[in-house]
Amino acid sequence: MKQAAIYLTFLAAGMATGAVGGYRLQASQQISQSAIAPEALVQPLANPDSPALPSLPTGATAQNRNFIADAVERVGPAVVRIDSAREVEGSFPENLENPFFRRFFGDEMPTPDRIERGTGSGFIITAEGHIITNAHVVEGSDQVRVTLRNGQEYQGTVLGTDPVTDVAAVKIEAEDLPIVTLGSSETLIPGQWAIAIGNPLGLDNTVTAGIISATGRSSSQVGVPDRRVRFIQTDAAINPGNSGGPLLNDRGEVIGINTAIRANAQGLGFAIPIETAQRIAAQLFANGSAEHPYLGIQMIDLTPEVKQRIAEEIEIDAQVEVDRGVLIVQVIDGTPAAEAGLRPGDVIVAIADTPVVTSLEVQEQVEAVEVGDRLILQINREGESLSITVRPTAFPVN
Repeated sequence: MKQAAIYLTFLAAGMATGAVGGYRLQASQQISQSAIAPEALVQPLANPDSPALPSLPTGATAQNRNFIADAVERVGPAVVRIDSAREVEGSFPENLENPFFRRFFGDEMPTPDRIERGTGSGFIITAEGHIITNAHVVEGSDQVRVTLRNGQEYQGTVLGTDPVTDVAAVKIEAEDLPIVTLGSSETLIPGQWAIAIGNPLGLDNTVTAGIISATGRSSSQVGVPDRRVRFIQTDAAINPGNSGGPLLNDRGEVIGINTAIRANAQGLGFAIPIETAQRIAAQLFANGSAEHPYLGIQMIDLTPEVKQRIAEEIEIDAQVEVDRGVLIVQVIDGTPAAEAGLRPGDVIVAIADTPVVTSLEVQEQVEAVEVGDRLILQINREGESLSITVRPTAFPVN
């Protein structure tokens, strides 16, 4: 797997909807998974009981001590390199496709498989070897090689991947491993320090620093509109190979997973908030897969300008009577939304009594419930207010 293939590179801000990087769900039934409860994998924020990690040495080195060096020294031992490999269908070089070779092989011309290799990063969250990384880092691999900063190597088992959030769970058989301390991304504000650790371009244990540039970036803004993540944006340098590594705050706590860059700009890196990673990783370690509630609608933010455009450009057999809310433009057949009676032209104005004005807010409200739960949508249909109950099913990953 080429490094460019295992690292999400987004070529344009307005990238068309679709999967990027060929995510696939890996949930092998043959893997002997550890019997571990999801809650055991979600550490309390800044856990005071976490084992002490090494601090910087005293003496001459201490003269160069700063908060970045201190954070890196404390977290660095728990950041790992992940080398993955997968078989892909290949073909002979072009010069072997000529008639001379065809005379010998005929219609049975072989197309041998080839091995693609790639490198990414990850971090250890339990002393027993539970590791979080990106799904695209381990795509197509059941086994990976995990290397610690001290050079120790382990065979890692991919317990599960979630292409919807780009989170993966890896397990190595070891004990008394160094672990990271998990922080919180919910109180981040632009301008705070951000530190990235990983293995960009195969250069192990590379550290970069910058600031939090923005929070709450939607998947559409980042260029992957089919993802269910509100990204952290940072200008800390992130390169291919950083994928899956931790993004730290100034106290050395993990606040996100470095996951994406924008190839058409400098200083635009993105990370998955640690709260999302914790929630998904707990499911992956326990079950080998993660479920996401799904309604089956396509929607856009409604504004007076959008309302005017809809009247001129979009064929909806309904009169939109409000100026704000989330407009349903399509209801997919056979989905919970269709079964509940939602229609194109309906405007969602609240979910469970919580007002919504953007499609991102609707997505967050849906993601907050369990598959099969009752979800009450307040809608405006041609001027009439209605309450419609929908029971989400599992998101169709494939």
